[in-house]
Amino acid sequence: MDTPARLIPLLEQFDWARERLTHRLTGPTADSGSGTEVEVAALTDAEYLWEPVPDCWSVRRHSAGPGPGATALTGSGDWGRDTAASPHPSPPPFTTIAWRLSHLSELLALRADHTTGSHGMTRGDYRVAGDAAGAVADFEASADAWRSALVGADDTALDTVGHSTYPYGSDPEDPFVDIVWWVNQELLHHGAEIALLRDLHRARGACA
Repeated sequence: MDTPARLIPLLEQFDWARERLTHRLTGPTADSGSGTEVEVAALTDAEYLWEPVPDCWSVRRHSAGPGPGATALTGSGDWGRDTAASPHPSPPPFTTIAWRLSHLSELLALRADHTTGSHGMTRGDYRVAGDAAGAVADFEASADAWRSALVGADDTALDTVGHSTYPYGSDPEDPFVDIVWWVNQELLHHGAEIALLRDLHRARGACA
């Protein structure tokens, strides 16, 4: 099946943003933004869980319970991600790399499932990683799953309202092409946030 022409730039944008984030997480080099490669160390567990300000939301062991301001930990396995029932805290809590990467990987995995999978996966089913290597591997697997769902979409699917039945967004009410665009901006903005947190972690203690 030929890829619809209007999907091609969205796929290229997704691939570019994914590659940039993966290189920022794993190294050994990453694009500085100007085409120059700079050295990047692989994400460590300490950095993954780093809380730069008080009362961060993060991922935690279920046995420890939710963090400040959170009312639950979502996810399966030993670890979960801080969350709260609606209405959410205002202003929103500051979140760690662990929280942001888990959130990003979860939305990719669940949207893939609700597009070409079982259409039944919930946030409670998603396994949250408590370590950096596991989280990076989960991101890669989730990104692969979402991209596979995209390349199977034809023009009819792109125009279909509810082609993705993901229950935690506007997917059931929007044409699929709008959801593809939305997921790209999620990857772009959370990837940028994670990259900035890596820069701040590297420079911590440098300012008096």
